[in-house]
Amino acid sequence: MKDHNELIESFSRAKVLVLGDVMLDRYWWGKVERISPEAPVPIVHLEKTFETAGGAANVAANVAGLGAKAFLIGLVGDDKEGEVLARVLAQQGVRVELLLKDESRRTTVKTRVIAHNQHVVRVDDEQVIPLGQDQEQQILKVVQSELGDIDILIASDYAKGFFTESLISRLIALSKEMGKKVIFDPKGKDFSKYRGATCITPNQREALEACRKANDVDEAGRMLLEYLELECVLITQGEKGMTLFERGSKSFFPALARKVYDVTGAGDTVTATFATAVACGACYKRAAEIANIAAGLVVEEVGTTAIKKDNLVSRIRHLGSY
Repeated sequence: MKDHNELIESFSRAKVLVLGDVMLDRYWWGKVERISPEAPVPIVHLEKTFETAGGAANVAANVAGLGAKAFLIGLVGDDKEGEVLARVLAQQGVRVELLLKDESRRTTVKTRVIAHNQHVVRVDDEQVIPLGQDQEQQILKVVQSELGDIDILIASDYAKGFFTESLISRLIALSKEMGKKVIFDPKGKDFSKYRGATCITPNQREALEACRKANDVDEAGRMLLEYLELECVLITQGEKGMTLFERGSKSFFPALARKVYDVTGAGDTVTATFATAVACGACYKRAAEIANIAAGLVVEEVGTTAIKKDNLVSRIRHLGSY
C-alpha cells in the first residue's frame, strides 16, 4: 500500500471532471478607523482587492492545486465577470474550455469586505435560474464525451440552478454506465435526488437537516448510507473534524488546524482532495485522512484558498505517523 506521500505524488496522473455551480469570489481588503456619521456602520478604507474561484470552480482549483488535471463544466454569464473567472481558473491550472456561456444569466459573484482579518459584510450578486432542457442536454452531451477519459466525477451543488433533479439522476446513471465514481457535494434538505451516487460529502448541518429523524451525526450518516444506497458518506463537522461512514464501519478524524481563520471553501477542499485520492486508488478511509489534513491547512488562511500539493506534503511530513 502506498504511503500518503507516494499517493499524493500519483495525483499528477489523475484526471478529474468537476461540474456544478461556478462563481467568482471577490475580496476587498481594508482597515477600519472610524464609524460612519451617516449610519452606525464601519468605514472601510480599501487597500487591496483580489478575485478567485468560488463554488464548483473552487473545487476544480483545489484539484489543480493538488497537481491533478482538472476539467470544469459550469455556466457563466456572457459578461466581464465570466471572463475574469475563466482567466483566474486558467491561471490556477484548471481547464476552462468546457465552461458554457449563458446570455440569460449573470455570472454569480460573491464580494466579501474584510478589515483586520474579519469579515465586515458579504454582497451576493446572483440569479437562481434552473437549467432549461436544451442546456441540460448540452451539458450531458459534454459529460458523455469526457467521461471516457477521466478517472472520477465531482458534482458540486450550490443550489444556484445548475443541478436539476433530472440532470442529477442522468449523471448518476451515465457514470454507472461508464464505470466511473461520482462524488456529490450536496445541497438542500431532500437528498433523495442523490440516490445511487458513489459518495456524498455534506457538512453536519446539511446531514442533520436531510435526516430529520436523526438525533446525531452517527445516526444521520448511517441513514444516508442505507437510504441513498451509497458506498460511503463523508460528513464534515467544522472544528470537530469529520466522520466517514462505510458499510459496516465508521471512522472519525479529529480536526488538525493549528488556528482557524476562515472556513470559507473548506468543504470544497475536502471534496476535491477526497475524490482525487480515490481516483488514484486510495481506499475511502485513506482518502478521508488526506482530505482532513488538507482541510486543516486551508482554514488557516483568510479567504477562499485552494490547497497546494507542496503544502500538503509538508504538513504530512510534519504530522509524521498520523
